[in-house]
Amino acid sequence: EVQLQASGGGLVQPGGSLRLSCTASGLSFGDYTMGWFRQVPGKEREGISCISTVNGRLGYADSVKGRFAISRDNAKKTVYLQMNNLNPDDTANYYCAATYDYSGTCYLQAIEYGHWGQGTQVTVSS
Repeated sequence: EVQLQASGGGLVQPGGSLRLSCTASGLSFGDYTMGWFRQVPGKEREGISCISTVNGRLGYADSVKGRFAISRDNAKKTVYLQMNNLNPDDTANYYCAATYDYSGTCYLQAIEYGHWGQGTQVTVSS
């Protein structure tokens, strides 16, 4: 059974930073493209970042480009999302996702992912 465990969310002041982690089990992690998504109640899930498999291709939504950085540690089966210069618009429940991929493609569309974590809440407020 594939499991994705996200952690690292919390309350942070505007301008602050957080690092999210997502640890996978039940899959050959190096064969999976990983993505980070976020969702606010009443809105669609937004793809914000992804990292592919063999070539490490990265993708970012315009809303986070230059502020967020995704990385992965295949030995630890973990993907990270470093979030800097946070603002209240970044408040959301953050999800990690995984999809088997051998092409080195990076996806920001939720439909491309078959495995999802449970989410970790990020609240940016003073």
